Order: sequence, then structure tokens, then C-alpha cells
Amino acid sequence: MSRGGTRGAAPVGHRLVPLATLLSVTLTAGCAQGHPPLPGATPTPAAGTASAGSAPAPTTPAASAPRATGTATPAVASKGPTNWRYVFPVPGGNVSYHPTHSAYPATDIFADCGMPVVAVADGRVVEISRVDRYSKSGPDGPLNGGRFVSLLGDDGVRYYGSHLTDVAIGIEAGTRVRAGQRLGTVGRSGNANNVCHLHFAISPPCAKTGDWWIRRGVVWPAPFLDAWRKKTSKSPVDKVNSWHRDRGCPKAP
Repeated sequence: MSRGGTRGAAPVGHRLVPLATLLSVTLTAGCAQGHPPLPGATPTPAAGTASAGSAPAPTTPAASAPRATGTATPAVASKGPTNWRYVFPVPGGNVSYHPTHSAYPATDIFADCGMPVVAVADGRVVEISRVDRYSKSGPDGPLNGGRFVSLLGDDGVRYYGSHLTDVAIGIEAGTRVRAGQRLGTVGRSGNANNVCHLHFAISPPCAKTGDWWIRRGVVWPAPFLDAWRKKTSKSPVDKVNSWHRDRGCPKAP
């Protein structure tokens, strides 16, 4: 999403100052917009992405989507223990975010490009993209996130961060990570409207890879971000389980 100079936003709790509010409105036409479905099955990986396993036979051009791993079987977040450890995804002081997001549940975390993005929980990376394939003239459903990392936490919840400047060296699909471990850096790749921020989303794993319409966010992250920023490990497991019980794993819109 990177097409201009670095921009940040000063925090006021979790509320944005007027500048950040304007940025949030600007983003409504970008990462918050509706998307067309990804045709066919998960495509074969393209150069620049990583995988820890084989991918299904391609049904679309290899350049149309990031490399994916895992099976396309629905999975509900596990109950697990109650002492999961969580950390805020963008450590640092000059960070702000809005409690809501346009079109679907997610959060845009505004921070300077280049600030670290870390794993919010212990888990395993299931899908990444090191190449920004977003194009205004192309299909933007699966590509809006630009460079991203998708993590399946040990709590059974999937965490997704996109619009990255880069994915950290050593982070590949299948890599085991710990809460607080660096995954990449804040950026504006994909459809970020040239605003430095991290699109952060919470969802059940469902197909684990390729299901961009679920991966982009189905549970509001703000209450959990509020807690994690205060060093309190509030878990989204119950919310994710509830959403999954009610809706299952919907097909692409």
C-alpha cells in the first residue's frame, strides 16, 4: 500500500485525534470495502510467498493469491486453558486505533511505517505474503492486504495482520512463534490508501488459508486490544467460538 511519505497518528487512549479520524474515514474506501470472491480453490503458491506444506492444484493464475498451507477443513477455536498470554500487536507509544471498522469487524492500528509488528499469542504461522500484488485494476478481494502474516494461536484463534512493509526474516508458513516475537513491520502495502497502519483481525481458522473473507475479520478486536495494551490477557476464544457456532464457515460473498 506504500505510495508516499511516512505518516503516524498520535494516540488518545484508544480514540484517535482528529487527524487519525480523518485517516480512518479515508480508509473506508480502501481496506474496509467489500470484495469479490476468489474464484476456484486455493491457488498454487507464487514466487515471494512461503509455505510449510503442499498446496491444492491451481485453478487461478499463480500470481493472483499468496502461498497457503494447511487443509481446507473447518475448525472451531478450542476452549483451551484460561491463562493464555496475549500482547499488543504494535509495541510503542505513538500508536492509536479506532474501536470500529467499516463494512466488517476489524481494527486499523495507526503507527509509523517501519514500527514492529509482533505475534499477539504463542502459535504457528499458517499463511504469509511477502509480495504486494494489489492492483486497483485487478481482483482486490484476496489481495487488499498486500504483505501479511496470518497466525493460528495455541488458543485456536486466527490472528491476521496486513499492509506490512515487510515480513520478518525467518517467518514462514509453519514457523512456530511466541507472543511478542517480531513478524514484520507496519506499512501501507495493498489497498491502504497510502496511510501507514496495521489492519488487525480475529477469526476462527476455518479453511486456515485462502479464505480472505473470514480472515480479514469477524470479531471486533478493540476490546481485546484495550486489554492487551494494559498488559491484561483478555482472551477472544469465547467470542470466536460463539461466532463460529452461529455461522460456521461462510462461503465467499
